Amino acid sequence: MSPEKKVRTWLPLWIGLSIALGILIGSIYSRFGSTGKVDGTGKIDAIFNYINKSYVDTVNMHQLVEEALPKIVQDLDPHSAYIPASEMKRVNEDLEGHFSGIGVSFYVLRDTIIVTSIVPGGPSEAAGIQQWDRIINVNDTLIAGKKITNADVLQKLRGEKGSEVKLGIKRDNDSKLTDITVTRGDIPMSSVQASYMSTSTIGYIKVGTFGFNTFNEFISALSKLKSQGARSFVIDLRGNSGGSLEVVVAMVNEFLNKGDLIVYADGRNFPRQDSYANGSGTSKEDDVVILIDELSASASEIFAGAIQDNDRGLVIGRRSFGKGSVQSQRSFPDGSAVRLTVARYYTPSGRSIQRKYEKGKYDEYELEAINRYMQGDYVNTDTASTLIPFKTGGGRTVFGGDGIMPDVFVARDTTGMNSYFNSLANRDLIQEYSVTYSDMHKQKLQDFQSAEDLTRFLYKQPLLLNLVSFADNRGVRPRPYYIEESRKLFERQLVSYIVRNFFGEESYYSVYMQDDTLMKKAVDLIEKGLAKPESVVQERYKSITLGQRIGFSVPDEFGMLYA
Repeated sequence: MSPEKKVRTWLPLWIGLSIALGILIGSIYSRFGSTGKVDGTGKIDAIFNYINKSYVDTVNMHQLVEEALPKIVQDLDPHSAYIPASEMKRVNEDLEGHFSGIGVSFYVLRDTIIVTSIVPGGPSEAAGIQQWDRIINVNDTLIAGKKITNADVLQKLRGEKGSEVKLGIKRDNDSKLTDITVTRGDIPMSSVQASYMSTSTIGYIKVGTFGFNTFNEFISALSKLKSQGARSFVIDLRGNSGGSLEVVVAMVNEFLNKGDLIVYADGRNFPRQDSYANGSGTSKEDDVVILIDELSASASEIFAGAIQDNDRGLVIGRRSFGKGSVQSQRSFPDGSAVRLTVARYYTPSGRSIQRKYEKGKYDEYELEAINRYMQGDYVNTDTASTLIPFKTGGGRTVFGGDGIMPDVFVARDTTGMNSYFNSLANRDLIQEYSVTYSDMHKQKLQDFQSAEDLTRFLYKQPLLLNLVSFADNRGVRPRPYYIEESRKLFERQLVSYIVRNFFGEESYYSVYMQDDTLMKKAVDLIEKGLAKPESVVQERYKSITLGQRIGFSVPDEFGMLYA
């Protein structure tokens, strides 16, 4: 056979074998990654492809990926996270400072939604919804008496801007339901929850979070209080879990001189970034005291650390949470995103805000606040043994490594917290009775012209006696000794909750904070001229223990939910 004839005979066969070999190699690559090694990202792709093509049953690959990604990311550290598209909107609402809803606050009282307040100028006010209305139907579906949860209410009443929701309303003694259609709109969420004059010269500002609107709200609060005579400020960051870095830097800038370092971030592939004050602040000469506790985190700790390390003011309270990691977000086309820790925050003295964590033990990390309570950190000087000394610009010693250690330690006030109080608080009976009382007596209570007048009236009423009877009807047996021991705490909560129902959040704080131990300490230091760090001698870690019994029930400072 001639060579040419051999080629013509065997060429088709070689071509066929080459194609088959190519298909085989492609199949192997599709299973085990393009490198041919079961390694790295190729392994992940290979496993998903293998499952999709070969698993015995049909698999919803989208669901499988959505379930797998959170586990992959969350194992890196406590703050890296994969956020599904379904949750991104809720996550962003806290920072954006608004959501889309009908503009009411509500309380679910015995399986019925009660409207406790109306957002001024909001959709519900425009549609004719009134305070103390009961929402019985939503879009012609009965929801009253269905054991509805707060999450259920939010899901039904919030929605896309411009969308409509039909509500069946029961009002007072009217036997018939009134149908009212509300067009949802943007509802503002105030992050500065209160700003008022505590004394004739001391202003109090409660900051709940650091969202995109917080700086403007904060500046407005400072301006308002200064116009009323404030020359010193108490900034309450207790329970504030953080927020935007840009916002907290702008807020701290109001108190610092040009060139003062506020915070810096540094990471393995994240070049150091420093944030400095620009000198444009409006309160550089005013006394400032920062209140923190074990739930103050992230941006709250940046604020407190900058004030402390620049020897600008005092930080009082209890050691903060210790969340000082920088997250970078990468979004995906489907609306989901991954937030990855790329750096850590450091205070001007070089303290790392981030407390230590052990890989794989993140549940313990999240329960740190309770563990510290069990160790006695909240009623004694902080027991942490890992704190490292640092020097401020003025030469003072401050401690870091596990959050922000305050200049003045003030113990958690446990006065009145006993087993009976905890039983009522944990079952939400104090607030439930407050709403019930407000609803029953709304005609009279609405006539008061000021929160101060209403407060004086309420303290003369037998609120505690009625609460005890209310709780007894719900299975909590009266315990006279403990009731008397908790009298002041019960009355303080009852009065402040009821005042909030008629005069809003700021009035709630003005009543509740009157007996607050940290606030009293802050005012005392300012009035004695000790608000400047160099004036504080022998104050560090001074304990103000005002109670012997310890309960871990924290009074609800927010209570109402908005839809």
